[in-house]
Amino acid sequence: MCGIIGIVSNSPVNQALYDGLTVLQHRGQDAAGIMTCDEDRMYLRKSNGLVRDVFHTRHMLRLQGNMGIGHTRYPTAGCFSSSESQPFYVNSPFGIALAHNGNLTNAAQLKRELFETDQRHINTNSDSEVLLNIFAHELQSVARGKLNVEPNDIFAAVAALHKRCRGAYAVVAMLVSRGIVAFRDPYGIRPVVIGKRVVDGQTEYMVASESVAVDTLGYELVRDVEPGEAVYIDNNGNLHAQQCAENPVRSPCIFEHVYFARPDSMMDGISIYKARLRMGEYLARKILKQYPEHDIDVVLPIPDTSRTSALSLAYHLGIRYSEGFIKNRYIGRTFIMPGQKQRKKSVRQKLNPIGLEFKGKNVLLVDDSIVRGTTSKEIIQMARDSGANKVYFASAAPPVRHPNVYGIDMPAANELIGYNRDEDQIANHIGADWLVYQDLEDLVEAVGKKAKCAIDRFDTSVFNGDYVTGDVTEEYLAGLEQARNDQARSKQEQGSDVEVVELYNSA
Repeated sequence: MCGIIGIVSNSPVNQALYDGLTVLQHRGQDAAGIMTCDEDRMYLRKSNGLVRDVFHTRHMLRLQGNMGIGHTRYPTAGCFSSSESQPFYVNSPFGIALAHNGNLTNAAQLKRELFETDQRHINTNSDSEVLLNIFAHELQSVARGKLNVEPNDIFAAVAALHKRCRGAYAVVAMLVSRGIVAFRDPYGIRPVVIGKRVVDGQTEYMVASESVAVDTLGYELVRDVEPGEAVYIDNNGNLHAQQCAENPVRSPCIFEHVYFARPDSMMDGISIYKARLRMGEYLARKILKQYPEHDIDVVLPIPDTSRTSALSLAYHLGIRYSEGFIKNRYIGRTFIMPGQKQRKKSVRQKLNPIGLEFKGKNVLLVDDSIVRGTTSKEIIQMARDSGANKVYFASAAPPVRHPNVYGIDMPAANELIGYNRDEDQIANHIGADWLVYQDLEDLVEAVGKKAKCAIDRFDTSVFNGDYVTGDVTEEYLAGLEQARNDQARSKQEQGSDVEVVELYNSA
C-alpha cells in the first residue's frame, strides 16, 4: 500500500507536496519521494524513511517548480532497497516521472516483453518501474516523434497500457514541462481523487490517494478518478479526462475501508468514518444474536483504526466504551514488519494497557481485523496480565484467509491466522474466551450502503479468495507465497541496499 499525490499550481509546490505526503504517511512508512519540474528541469529527492526524515530544508530548497508528484511507500514486491523508492524516471519520450500504488499481477511477463519486444531495460525489482516503461513505450508509439503531446495521445497510451497490464494500479505521472497524468486500473481497486481550488482567479488542480490530502491543502474535493479513466492536467491548469478502458468495473478494495484509509477520507463516494460506524453497528447485532446473555462490562478498542467501529458497537450494545490501551505513535504498523520475532516484540512497545480498565472486568476488545493473529494474541495476554476476568474479542472484518495480490503486503496464506482454521480454533489460538467476526455480507452492506456512486462489486479477495481481475491462478499464488514468507523476506533484508538516493538532475 502506498500514497500518491500530484499538483499543478501557479506557485512552488514543494511544501504542498510535503504536507500532502505527511497526511498520507499512514499508507506507507518505508520510503518517500518527491519530484518537481521547473520549466525543462526535473528535481528529485527520495530515500528510505518517514517523510519528516527524508526531506530536510536543503532538499526542499532544491525541489523547485510549480508542478510535482510525490509518493510514500511500503514494500509489496521487490526488496527494501532505497533504489526502489519512488518516483521513478525515464527520459524518453519527453521525460516522464511516475509514482504508483498497487501491484501488477503480470509484472514478470511484462518485464520480459519490455526487454524482448520494447527493448527497454528495467533496473529494479519494482513493478512500478515496469508500469512506467509500459506507459513510456505506449506514449512513444502514439506520439511518433511529435514534440508536443496532446491529451488524446496520453489517453491512447493509457488505453494501450490497460490492455497490457493486469492487477491494481493507481498512478500519478509527470511529463516534463507539460503536465500531470493520473489514472486507475479498469477495476478501480486502488483509490485516486481529484481536488481543485481557485487562487487569484486561476484554477489549480491536484490528485491524491485520499481526500484527506485534498482537504489539508485547502482544495475542494471534485470527485474520484473513475476506474479505467485517465485525467491529464496540463501545465496551464486545464483538466482533461477520458475513459480509457473498454469494460470498466467499479470494484474498490474493501480493506481500504476496514483498515488502511483515514476515517476522515472519502473514497468512491463513501465516507470511511460512517462506513466504520456501520461496521460496529452490524457487529453489535451479531453479538446480541449469538450471545444475548453476554456479561461484557466494557468495550475497549485496539488503537487506532478500530476506534470508530468500537464506539458504535458499544453504543448499540448499550455498554460502556472506554480506552484500555495507550499507543506509542512512534512504532510502525506491526503486520508490515518482517520477521515474527520483531512483530511480537513491537506489540509490547506499541501498546501499554491502563490497568484500571481491566482489573476484575469482562472486557470486549475490538479490532478492525485479524491478519496473522500475533498482535491479537499478545494484546489478549496483556489484558489478562492486567487483571481482566474474561477477555472477549471482536473483529470488524471477516476472517482473513487469503493473500492480497493487489498491493497490500499481507503474508503468505499459511501465515494467516484464518488459514484452515474455524472461528473456535482461532479464538483458542489467540487465547480469547470467545471471538466474533463480522459477516462478509454485513461488511459489504456497511461499506456500500450509503455510497454516492454505484459500486458494481467490492474486491473482497482476502476474505473469500475471489480475485476480481480474474487472472490470479494457483501457480501465481504459490509463487507469491514463496516470495512473501518470512524466511525469504529476511534474506531480502540482509542483502538490501541502504544507500541514500539524492538526485537533482537536468531533464
